[in-house]
Amino acid sequence: METTLRRNWYHTLIDLVITLILWGYYTIGFVILFSPIYLFTRLFSADVTLAFQRLNTRFYRWFFMLLRFLVPACQWQVDEAVKTIRGAVIVANHVSYLDPILLISFFSRHTTIAKRRLFHIPIYGRMLRLSGYIPSATNGQLVGIMLSRMEEMPAFLTGGGNLFVFPEGTRSRDGGIGPLNKGAFKIARLCKAPIHVVYMENTDRLFRPGRFLFDTRATNTVRVEHLTRIEPEYDDPGFSLGALMTRVRQLLETRRAQAK
Repeated sequence: METTLRRNWYHTLIDLVITLILWGYYTIGFVILFSPIYLFTRLFSADVTLAFQRLNTRFYRWFFMLLRFLVPACQWQVDEAVKTIRGAVIVANHVSYLDPILLISFFSRHTTIAKRRLFHIPIYGRMLRLSGYIPSATNGQLVGIMLSRMEEMPAFLTGGGNLFVFPEGTRSRDGGIGPLNKGAFKIARLCKAPIHVVYMENTDRLFRPGRFLFDTRATNTVRVEHLTRIEPEYDDPGFSLGALMTRVRQLLETRRAQAK
């Protein structure tokens, strides 16, 4: 009994130390290493939005490099087809806070829809705006930003940028696929853009919802899988947004069933 308690205490200590290193990079590392670069970019870059997106990608790519080094028990299987996506709307399931920053680490030109409250956080909210991210706002002062982003979206996608969205709107607590919101699919129809369906698996085992510590010792494999590319006939009189959403949901649910 005493040996077990000692082992559990030791394992928790390891989780804590590694977690503090990771979040130290995420916070203090950002202030020391990246904030001067962001400031320089804001003052002198010809295209601030693109430059900020590239910096975000680099920042999170280094975060995951550090994570992989510190947590060798976790293996990573990332479908190379995901990394080659360009000029599309990407829809994915959502099981962990790691999901959005993992996708950001793949694409140097990207945008996503972020919760409106994040845009009100000092400094961080300003960075979201300068990065060209979209607030999930239907009223208030952020509506203007949201509408502006929507006007720019067709050109952004045509130029090779990606919009990634988690249409469930929130993390799944049990890994199941929740109801899908229409927003991402409406944007794809507006821009006549292809849709790529991506499945995220086991990021929630590495960083569990509601828990501060990373689980650094459990054997785990994080998977990011490209399920399919869909090119809807948006101009077809028979096109149905509901049918498109049903197809995407079925793809995600089928993949989820296979993972059990």
